Amino acid sequence: GDTDAVIPITSTRYSIDALKLATVKPWHAWYDNGQVGGWTQEYEGLKFVSVRGAGHEVPLHRPKQALTLFKAFLSGTSMPASASAPAHAHASQLLISDS
Repeated sequence: GDTDAVIPITSTRYSIDALKLATVKPWHAWYDNGQVGGWTQEYEGLKFVSVRGAGHEVPLHRPKQALTLFKAFLSGTSMPASASAPAHAHASQLLISDS
């Protein structure tokens, strides 16, 4: 999550930047039930997703947003990019590999 003191979001973003991956979708908010659930950026072969207000154990701090994230991961879709997009149609701080 974006309040993770163990692995700060800034450190993760610096590490990803060092990989020099091409950006597919720039940094933007994702939504869960009309509220900002966090932020995400998609690269070639990698999706980075943070969960707003969550610490190191996202499902403990933000279970609903964690479920949205897991659904997106399992279905291979992007995080909901608008407040009107239903969370169940798509599925922190987690790195998701597009293998």
